[in-house]
Amino acid sequence: METGRTAFEREGAAHFPHVLSSDDVERLRLLADESLGDRPGVRLSGDQWLADLLTTGTPCRVAASLTSDAARPVRAVMFDKSPEANWSVAWHQDRTIPVKARVDAAGFGPWSTKDGVLHVAPPFEILTRMTTLRLHLDNVDEANAPLWIAVGTHCIGRIAASAATGEAGRAEQRLCLAETGDIWAYGTSILHASDRASGQRCRRVLQVDYADFELPGGLEWKGF
Repeated sequence: METGRTAFEREGAAHFPHVLSSDDVERLRLLADESLGDRPGVRLSGDQWLADLLTTGTPCRVAASLTSDAARPVRAVMFDKSPEANWSVAWHQDRTIPVKARVDAAGFGPWSTKDGVLHVAPPFEILTRMTTLRLHLDNVDEANAPLWIAVGTHCIGRIAASAATGEAGRAEQRLCLAETGDIWAYGTSILHASDRASGQRCRRVLQVDYADFELPGGLEWKGF
């Protein structure tokens, strides 16, 4: 796999091995265990240490290397697939963003609320300008539900849910294997999927969306 910003812009994904410190991994694991409980995923906000890590630490530097120095986190969600909480996700594109308040701006909608946070589907070009990072807090091999990405599909526009599997089948499909402390980055609009995990291990992942621009029409990112 090629590396660097040019390759990321073309392929839509990049792997950054062993970039998280052991101290950061341990604090993120503690945060995962405290915040998730028996839930498979939870949106994170209000934790100052996490906000500092994501705005000035290694994750932000990774995002900035792929976009610009203006990159900042706009959403953070902790996930864990375990024997108690396990699921598969079909091929899809992420479609919504979290915002502070409803503003009826051109091209934005429909609106929804997830875990008490207001979300909206933006014009698709907004999603193509965003980058998503996955911070791996456990080893992820073939049995531990790694992410699948369909290379290059971040560049082909909005894909109907009914057409997602077919479009993914026409692209190179890459399995995003990871070790503890790795970061995988992908274009937020890329087609991606994952299988159910097998075995008895945790698969804790902090997924963070970054943007290096403000929203139009008076809308504001929810952020932290």
